[in-house]
Formats: sequence, structure tokens, C-alpha cells
Amino acid sequence: MPFDGIVATAVANELDDKLSGGRIFKIYQPERDTLIFHIRANNENLKLLLSCNANSARIHLTELDLDNPSSPPMFCMLLRKHLNGGTINKVECDGFERIINLYVESSDELGDRSIKKVIIETMGRHSNIILVNNSGKIIDSIKHVDQGVNRVREIMPAREYILPPAQDKTPITQLDIDSFILSIKNRTGSVSKAILSEIKGFSPVLCREVCIRAGVDPDSNTSNIDSIGYLAIAQVLKDMIIHLNNNDYSPCIVIDNNSRKVVDFHAFELTQYVNYEKYNNLSHAIDSFYKLSAKRQQIKTKSNDLIKLVKQNIERCERKISIHVTTLEENSSNDTLRLYGELITANIYALKKGMKHCKLQNYYDTEENFLTIELDENLTPQQNAQRYFKKYNKGKNAYAYAQEQLNLTKKELDYLESVLYNLDEANSPESVEEIREELKEQGYLRKTYKRKKNTVKLTPLSFTSSEGYQILVGRNNVQNDELTMKIAHPNDMWFHTKDIPGSHVIVRTTGDISEKSLIEAASLAAWFSKARNSSKVQVDYTRVKYVKKPSGAKPGMVIYVNHKTIIVDPKNPETL
Repeated sequence: MPFDGIVATAVANELDDKLSGGRIFKIYQPERDTLIFHIRANNENLKLLLSCNANSARIHLTELDLDNPSSPPMFCMLLRKHLNGGTINKVECDGFERIINLYVESSDELGDRSIKKVIIETMGRHSNIILVNNSGKIIDSIKHVDQGVNRVREIMPAREYILPPAQDKTPITQLDIDSFILSIKNRTGSVSKAILSEIKGFSPVLCREVCIRAGVDPDSNTSNIDSIGYLAIAQVLKDMIIHLNNNDYSPCIVIDNNSRKVVDFHAFELTQYVNYEKYNNLSHAIDSFYKLSAKRQQIKTKSNDLIKLVKQNIERCERKISIHVTTLEENSSNDTLRLYGELITANIYALKKGMKHCKLQNYYDTEENFLTIELDENLTPQQNAQRYFKKYNKGKNAYAYAQEQLNLTKKELDYLESVLYNLDEANSPESVEEIREELKEQGYLRKTYKRKKNTVKLTPLSFTSSEGYQILVGRNNVQNDELTMKIAHPNDMWFHTKDIPGSHVIVRTTGDISEKSLIEAASLAAWFSKARNSSKVQVDYTRVKYVKKPSGAKPGMVIYVNHKTIIVDPKNPETL
């Protein structure tokens, strides 16, 4: 998440264009380290978000609706006193530093006009929001930094505002390309790190982007790059300088192709990633990035306890399977005990109490005519026979019980793994709540009898194949059941990954479908499964009428016949 000097400069230029001349009419502080300025500019109401959170320090226009606390914090009240009704004169970022200055002209208690400066420092754990008067003195800051924390640079009321120590780097717009290339050639280490050490405002991800665009491996040692590679790097930087001088940016956010989680954002296209979305302005891109990140965090928070519960039950099932397998192995030769009892009974006339063993003819094996059988010398021959029959029956019962429990436990394990997959794939708090209710119904969670809130029922995902077929995908086990057993028609096609947790996929059709649509649907079934990151995934398919749900089976668990299997690679639905 690089809010680097390039992004800071781009944001400042964008905000200067949109906010200059605008009037601040409301300020509130929804979180300890976050401020919202309501601004009237260019005949529209805008919301400016300022954050000094260590993990998400930033400034941008936002569409988020954050709650306004009924009791405003002291710093918020101070800003209202000094800035309410003020006019924004300028927004700037000086020298590609991660510091943005918001100049506000406002009146004091005596009606005198003066320019104050709101400084947003986006520097990780050192991030801060500082209000400075027109003589450069700090009025206050959202975080106080005294001598005990930083002897060189105090951030306290009445202290003079001092910029952070300057880095020994050159802003890209002041770069002498030839000297720069010579300098990084003489450095050791990777070429991307060499670029990072030279150019002010560049983050590691942007340095890698320069290398990728130049066709150079970012991790290659500087000594391994030939002259053509360095010429390509120089040309990429020249192009970037032109875009920066013209305020010509290509904002984007990067989305992980598999998990659909947001990964990065920048003012320039990050072509080093496979999947990214472009935006018309940088504020919209940053706002979308953090909105999606917050949503993922909310989903993670709501699902953490469920994931822990499901994993605990998966471990329990795995332990049970191990125990049952051991029992089956121990009783796999159980028939030998019955044979001993039968041979002792058949030869009871030749045996007597006090014998420790006997050698008897085995009538059931032509190759091995005699067997040596251990006897309890304190028991009669009849009692020895009964002892072996008793052990046989006990072992037979243990084997049958272990086999039954092994099958049940394997089915439960399959179910729990499908629930875990659904939790990993949940893309909304509502999806998590549906899974929570499913686990309550299955007895993994205690039922609560509170009155349920009216929530919107989620529907299956819907896609259209390249040939126009509607493809429906279940979001969780309960929805898989509803999709297959209630929504789908008997002649619709049903798809599911073979022996792998995943979604039920239905293709709406009244007849046969082409091989192309068949492959597309199977590829979607592979995508919406635990095998998403694999290749050559086996997918079973059949008509819905051949899919049945056994009595008492857990949600999403079905049996099917008359099926065929196709091998496909998972396919992102966005490529349909």
C-alpha cells in the first residue's frame, strides 16, 4: 500500500484542482486518528478524509459515511475553532515528500484573517496531522511527540514546525538521467533497490514497475544489466517525468486474481500485476481500495471465530479417522480367531485341560495342513474354543463399528472442508451470517432464540456464458442445496469438482449444450472450488434429475449418477 511521494504529489495536485476556493463548513473526527472535512467547492459538497493511522495514513476525497461522535475530541474542537468557515487557498506536496500541506484562510475571534496550514504526514508509524499558524508555530497535533520520543523533532503546541530530516535522494523531475544511470551501475545489489536508493518519492513497488516496463528483472544484480537494459530504464523514467510534469496519471488498484483481495494502489498503472482496475481519479481509487480493505477486514473479523471452530472440528475428525483406521487394521485378521475356535471344537475329543498349545489340521487350507494354536492351560478345550469365538465376535463388532464411523467421519470431514472453503470465499458480512446459521442448524454452534433482524436473502451468483447460457453458482452449502434441489430444473446441467469442496454450478438449458459452454461451466466450477489455484481439475457433470440428496445428509452433500468427468483449468468469471 504505497502512499509514496509520487502518490502524495498526485493527490495534492488533484485536491488542489478540486478544492481550491472551497469553504470548510463542517469538521468531525469519527476515529482517534481520522478526520473528515466537509467542503463546499465548485458548487458541490465534498468530503475530505485525513488519516494518520500507522497502517493506512492518507488524504483523499471520500464517499464513506462515517459516524460523527456525539462528543467531539479536543483536537476536532480546536480545528473547528480555527478552520470552520475557512477557505482553502492551496493544496501542495513539496519535493515528492510524503507530506501534504492544506492552506486554509480563516478569521480569528477578532475577525482578523490569517492563513493556517494543516499538515498531513503519511509516514507509517510516524504519521501525524498537525495544525500550524502563519508564523510556522504548531497550534496542536493529533499526536503529540515530545523529547522523550524524539529529541530532534518535537511535535508539541507552541513549538516551531520542523520538517523531517531530508533524504539523500533526488526528486525524479530534477533527475539527470545519464548521471543517474551511471550511479546505479556503480551500486551493488538488485537494480530495483538501486533505483530506490537514488530517487526521492519512489516506493519499492514503483521501482519494480520501472524495471518491469523496461523488460529488466527487478531482482537482477546491477552488474548483470546490459547497456540495452539501462537504456530501457532511462526511457521509462523519461516517460514518467513527462506524465508527472503534465499531471497525467493512470490511477489503479490491484486485486489478487485468486482471492479477490485488494493488494495495492498507485497513481501509475502497476503492470507488474496481472489483475488491476483503472480509475478516472486517484481519490476514487484510494477510497475504493480502503473501502474494499475495510470490507475484507470486517468479513475476516466476523468469520474468525467460525474458521477457528471449523478447523477445530476438522482436527477432531482427522483424529477420529486415525483411530478408526487403526481399529480396522488391528481387526483385519479377525477371521483367524473364528478359525481357531472352529478347529478346537472339531478336535475337542483330542484335547484336554492343562495344554498350553495344540497342533491341529486346518481343513480349510490345502497348502497349510496344520496350525499351532495357543491355549489357556487353566481352561477346558470347550472354554478355549469359546474364548476364541468371543474374541472373534468382539473384533467383528469393533471392525463393523469402526467401518461405519469411519464412513460417517469422512462425510463430516468433507462437509467441514466445504464450510471452510465457503468461509474463505465469503465476500460479504451477510454471507458469513448465512454460514453461521448453517453451523447452528448442524449443531456446531449453540442456537440463539433472539428475534432475527430482517436481512436480505442472498441469491446465487449469476453469469452468462459466451454463447448466452445462464450459469448459476451457489455461495454456500445451504444455497447449494436450494440451487440444486429447488431452483434448478430437471434437465439443467449440474457441475461440481470431483472429490474437492466447491460450489454447485447450474447451467440453464432445455437440451444439450455445446462443448464450448460445457468447458466454460466446468471451468467456473473449478474456479469456485478449493482447486482454484490448481490446473487440470476434474469436474463431474450430469443432469439435475440425476442428483439426489440422501436423507439426513448435511447441507451441500449430494449423490449423483449417470455423470461424466471433464478435465479443465479454473477460469475467472470476469473473462467470460
